[in-house]
Parts: sequence; structure tokens; C-alpha cells
Amino acid sequence: MEERKRIVTQIPEPKITKILFANTRISALWLLIRLYVGWQWLIAGYEKIQNPVWVGPKAGVALHGFLTGALAKSSGPHPDVQGWYAVFIKDFVLPNSVFFSYLVSFGELLVGIALILGIFTGIAAFFGAYMNMNYLLAGTVSTNPILFLLELLLILAWRVAGWWGLDRYALPLLGTPWKPGKLFKRKK
Repeated sequence: MEERKRIVTQIPEPKITKILFANTRISALWLLIRLYVGWQWLIAGYEKIQNPVWVGPKAGVALHGFLTGALAKSSGPHPDVQGWYAVFIKDFVLPNSVFFSYLVSFGELLVGIALILGIFTGIAAFFGAYMNMNYLLAGTVSTNPILFLLELLLILAWRVAGWWGLDRYALPLLGTPWKPGKLFKRKK
């Protein structure tokens, strides 16, 4: 039988992406972006966990009001909220508004803390972007597009965005799913 050679195609990374997303010399820029985005989430989450209509005896009240407003934006010739998302809100989120109220409040707080500390930066930025996308889908613009864009950039820069933070120590220790860190390397 003829042995087939495996051909691997490698597309080189452009210099600009190497500089922006993989070079520790630009990590000070990522620190500023990370701190800004993290502060926004920290403040938003902190305000929510201090508010009894988000966390506590009246949990779910604020979220219910927000989502009811989103549902009102789902009708008309040019709705701000798409029909499929309105169904998701009405049939899944609203019946579980207390659970989602806690999830949003503590999720925002944890994303903020992780970004400020620079620990699991790419993962924290992903969850921040996920929350911003849900706010946008619910018809709320505010700072969500800017934060979403900055979080996408932090996700791309995950290797160096936490260089001035705990990722500098955690990533070599823990590694990645495709390359275990010092903690998980097998001794021969």
C-alpha cells in the first residue's frame, strides 16, 4: 500500500498580530484596557449585589423589569429585540428570574475581579463579552458595544493581556488544554 504523507499547511501570523496579541512589550496597553473593562464590571456587579431587587429578599424584581422592557421592544416593523430572543426571555429567563438575577450580579462582579487581577483574562473577557452580547440582544446599547469590542480584543490578546497580573504566574503553572503547565506535567 502506498503510504500517504500528511501535508500540513501553516499560515504565518502577520507581524501586526504578533505585536498586538503575542508580544509582552505591548502588555501595558492591555493592562489599561483590562483595568478599564474590569472596573466597569466590578462597579456594575457590586451595585447589584448591594441592591435587594437583584440579590436578597426581592431578587429578580429588577431583572424582571428589565426583561419586560426588552419584550416591549420585540414588536413593530423594526424591533430592537429579535423574536427568537424574545421567546428565550419569555419562556426561559423570566420564569427563572431569581436565579438569573443572582447569576448576572455575581457574574459581573467575578468578571470584574478577574480582569482587574489579570487572572484567567481570556476566559473572564469571554464571559464579559457574553453578558454584553445578551444586553445588546435585549435592546440595550449603553456602553455595551464598546465593552464588547474591548473584550474581543482581550480574548485575542489572552497570552499577554494578563502579563501585568496573575496570569503571568498562573498560565505557566496551569498551562492550557493543549499544553499542560508545570503543575500537570508528568514526571518520567
